[in-house]
Amino acid sequence: MKMTGRKFSYAFLLFLFLLSGCKKEQVTTSLPRSVPEAQGVSSQGIIDFLDAAAKSRHEFHSFMFLRHGKVIAEGWWNPYKPELKHTLYSTSKSFTATAVGFAVSEKRLSVNDKVISFFPEALPDTVSPFLSDMKVKDLLSMSAGQDPDPTFKTVVNDSNWVKTFLAVPVVHEPGTKFLYNTLATYMLSAIIQKVTGEKVIDFLKPRLFDPLAIEGMDWEVDPHGINCGGWGLRLKTEDMAKFGQLFLQKGKWNGKQVLPASWIEEATTLKIYQAPDAPQSKKDSSDWMQGYCYQMWRCRHNCFRADGAYGQYIIVIPDQDAVIAITAETGDMQDEINLIWEYLLPAINTAKLAENTALSSNLKQKLSSLALPLPVAGNGSVAASQISGKTFALEPNDRHLETMSLQFDSMCHLSMMIDSVRYNFSLGSGQWITGETTLHGPNLLLLAKAHFVGLPPAKVAGSFSWKDENTLELVLRYIESPHTETITCKFDKNKILVTIHYSNEPGNIQHELTGVVKD
Repeated sequence: MKMTGRKFSYAFLLFLFLLSGCKKEQVTTSLPRSVPEAQGVSSQGIIDFLDAAAKSRHEFHSFMFLRHGKVIAEGWWNPYKPELKHTLYSTSKSFTATAVGFAVSEKRLSVNDKVISFFPEALPDTVSPFLSDMKVKDLLSMSAGQDPDPTFKTVVNDSNWVKTFLAVPVVHEPGTKFLYNTLATYMLSAIIQKVTGEKVIDFLKPRLFDPLAIEGMDWEVDPHGINCGGWGLRLKTEDMAKFGQLFLQKGKWNGKQVLPASWIEEATTLKIYQAPDAPQSKKDSSDWMQGYCYQMWRCRHNCFRADGAYGQYIIVIPDQDAVIAITAETGDMQDEINLIWEYLLPAINTAKLAENTALSSNLKQKLSSLALPLPVAGNGSVAASQISGKTFALEPNDRHLETMSLQFDSMCHLSMMIDSVRYNFSLGSGQWITGETTLHGPNLLLLAKAHFVGLPPAKVAGSFSWKDENTLELVLRYIESPHTETITCKFDKNKILVTIHYSNEPGNIQHELTGVVKD
């Protein structure tokens, strides 16, 4: 059958319409990639940063550098991987504040609302004038007026954190004095849940996480199922970078205004100084003296950041149109951030740089080969054969470790009985063996009520080495957290001396356990 020209046109248009209907909307889940020079950044500066990081006392886990919205450098120190989440600690606070921003934009609350108005059922018998005056914005700016910070005492000893917070004396007029108070951030999370009926993580999902294609996140809760707010969020490094890029773009994502620009401005500008009377020399050298915003810190160089314990950073550099995301474990967070100012900031230029293939190749190779040091293997074959398959019974101890057994083949298989629960690990020699465990690893808030409730098993990477013919070192890296557990076993005939050290504790804090071969 022959078609006329008009009929053919209608049929062709109908075909195109049906074809377009069959196509799924293309959703970009990853940030675009580029090379440093194309975005005006020197590869040599990034190489110098990585070299300085390797020589520093900081243990870096991941690093992502964005310029003009494109990832120009990214790396993970093995056994950390791009697909793994990482504990953010107080970087979580910036996400809680963002939930408040969404709630404000939807007219569910105001930053000038009184805190006590949300919890009439949890008020103390006497409400002081300062408590009555405390506003949401005072929680956001860490100026609730309490002193000292009630966080650790509360989360360890009490089950109703809202009630305990409201019972803590407010000794300063709210809004006038800075005091870092993680329980105040928890209260923001509790307020969000009160006014929306959803946990913060669920409230943020359609508003923040879905638009930014952030998946697989989880967040710790309190005994009543409220997200901890001030800590406990786990995200991938690229998710952290996306969050920073959203703020850099004044709340826009893929052409849509995800978060009002007015909230970005309000949340990232100075609200209160940490130490207004500090000498100028200290202010000039400290990124903790530049002022606090809404659950974010101002930095030197007109930057702002989300900031978590042990070196978790999302640093936004508006003047250079750049974002840097880092996960790490360090005891000196100022020194860690100094490396960024010393090496990465000067590497940024206003114009595109000439292509340098050799330098780009060198950087690419360096980024792909990043790795944390493995325990150096030693010769313990004789001791291994003597203890393999034996079970050691431990004396009563503060780790609640009851028995330990070791078996050796191409790997070391560790089995520990803790509080009548058996935990098994496989560790490699000269390599990391990855696995999962329900054993709670090292954590700053390990003793908090409901800690890790509802979270999946922890991912671990294990490696072992013989320090001498009778001393075995077992290293368990909890690779979705900053921390590591090191277990040293010293054998003397049928006796064992076990020393346990958590990397987040000072080096002189070690837990010594003794035991004998179990009959």
